[in-house]
Amino acid sequence: MIVRTLEDIAGTDRDVVGNDRDKAKGTWRSLRLVLAREGVGFSLHDTVLYAGTQTSMWYANHIEAVYVIDGEGELVDHDNGETHKLAPGTMYLLDGHEKHTLHAHTDLRTVCVFNPPVTGREVHDADGVYPLMTEPGEES
Repeated sequence: MIVRTLEDIAGTDRDVVGNDRDKAKGTWRSLRLVLAREGVGFSLHDTVLYAGTQTSMWYANHIEAVYVIDGEGELVDHDNGETHKLAPGTMYLLDGHEKHTLHAHTDLRTVCVFNPPVTGREVHDADGVYPLMTEPGEES
């Protein structure tokens, strides 16, 4: 059994600040509660996207489910041009590897699940993609 709190992981290697590659300031902070190293087949993150920012991503190698627990924003699906309002109680699932942009109108707090799990070492590339990484000793 694993029990951990956000306070337990704040300031550790599980505390990751993201960047939209066009700004020096990170557009989000993600506290990774469960990572690939736990060996459970998914990763679980508490992520805040900062008010007034936009972040473009494309998870070509992962499926991501996102549940909004606080704040407001918009999700733009670049594959079909649709825009979706984000507010507490909203969930979206990127099950088709959709290219998307998140606009955080206020601080937008989310709970995210990735499959396959992330290691915590990934960095978004120029297209917003996380590479598919494994833990030492794991097969990809």
